Amino acid sequence: MHRCSWVNEDPLYIHYHDHEWGVPVHDDRKLFEMLNLEGAQAGLSWYTILKKRESYREAFDGWDPEVVAQYDDAKMQDLMQNPGIVRNRLKIAAAVQNAKAFLKVKEEFGTFDAYIWRFVGGKPTVNHYEHGQRLPASTDVSDAMSKDLKKRGFKFVGSTICYAYMQGVGMVNDHMQGCFKAN
Repeated sequence: MHRCSWVNEDPLYIHYHDHEWGVPVHDDRKLFEMLNLEGAQAGLSWYTILKKRESYREAFDGWDPEVVAQYDDAKMQDLMQNPGIVRNRLKIAAAVQNAKAFLKVKEEFGTFDAYIWRFVGGKPTVNHYEHGQRLPASTDVSDAMSKDLKKRGFKFVGSTICYAYMQGVGMVNDHMQGCFKAN
């Protein structure tokens, strides 16, 4: 079975590629989780974050934005001591700020899903990159998403992070030609 060239041999990574990457997500909590995990990835590899994902879920109360939005300094200090997550003060504070901004977006649009998917017209963009071809780090769409998220108070949502997010939640399908997941 042929997969995208970035997949390593770890069953966790293979499962992520085969069952999550490029698959459309419309669940608000999962969208919130992925936005924060992509932000946590900044300066690191996705593989590093993927291995810590279960620890993140435990540490951040199942990524319930209502709960995360209420975190205080003491809770953030506790998170700084958690070896199961990336212990970066700015990234932890960003998750709390993102929860607050996320709830405001939900209030305005009804769901975060309704807000975020409008950047791709409500349906995935399917690209047809050749095997081994370098994927873009950002696009005009991820630039627009980043700009709007920042305007709404989100943190760690630069254009490159937004494009990785779009891939991770299936707004963009970048499975390489030759990969069994390519359309």
